[in-house]
Amino acid sequence: MSSPKTARRLTRLLSMLPWVIANPGATVDEVCERFDYTPRQLAADLNLVFVCGLPGYGPGDLMVAYIDDDEVVVEMADYFSSAVRLSAPEALTLLAAGMAVMSSGQAPEALKSGVGKLQRLLLPESEEALVVDIAEPELVGTLRDSAAAGQVVRLVYRALSSDATTERDIEPWTVFSTMGNWYVSAHCRLAQDERVFRVDRIQNAELTGGTFDPPAEPPPPVVSYSPGVDDVTATLRLGPAAQWITDYYPVDELSSNDDSTVVRFSASDPRVIARLLLRLGAAAELIEGEEVASAAADLKRRILTRYDAR
Repeated sequence: MSSPKTARRLTRLLSMLPWVIANPGATVDEVCERFDYTPRQLAADLNLVFVCGLPGYGPGDLMVAYIDDDEVVVEMADYFSSAVRLSAPEALTLLAAGMAVMSSGQAPEALKSGVGKLQRLLLPESEEALVVDIAEPELVGTLRDSAAAGQVVRLVYRALSSDATTERDIEPWTVFSTMGNWYVSAHCRLAQDERVFRVDRIQNAELTGGTFDPPAEPPPPVVSYSPGVDDVTATLRLGPAAQWITDYYPVDELSSNDDSTVVRFSASDPRVIARLLLRLGAAAELIEGEEVASAAADLKRRILTRYDAR
């Protein structure tokens, strides 16, 4: 499943293309203002879709997307100019996905309305012809009820990055499911900041008896990382095969060209970045970060030791 950052990028891209096609001569400034792009982000998205298209992938089947002086040009992409009609399997897949989100208890009203309309169109004779019900972990209901009632919850939590176990009181805001896991977003009283906790890493949860006033508009339920003052930072140069890092991880892009992107990566434990560097291999280079370099060297030694022991 794609990351939330990738999903947001795709949504913006698919909104931008039809508008540019319908408004020939649109300038870079107009597109950036309307769709909240920076010029560099817009150029990157146009490069992403350049020469994409439908079978059979000949020159006449592939779209053209580029910036000409100050004009945004999208040509040979008429299939983006209007909504695509769904086939029956595609419509049922879309309906099932919408019902799955509704089953999680986090569907906005607009989605509920859309699912209802699609259900009446596809299954007019019975609303029970298709039932989607996602099983929830045991703690999800407790956390969701606590969020609704404004009750403080004490967690025993084992962090995925550092493997450390801590006890902390949280003010739960939203319980949600994404990328195959359940999460709770909350104000953490230990960190004195917003945090997102993975439910399957919670070893115990109990009410403290304390209460809090839930925010009128809690932050959107998104899995993100909030760097702390004690975090380790490293500067990485990413080659073309490692560009996906900028979409999947909350990194700061420092510079970019056709061959590489330089990013600043923050983590609570240097081993997190070290493991990623080993995974990327020659596609990434550590430019700065002594703690990460030491952790990566130690990880390499331990891996080689295991091979030598065989």
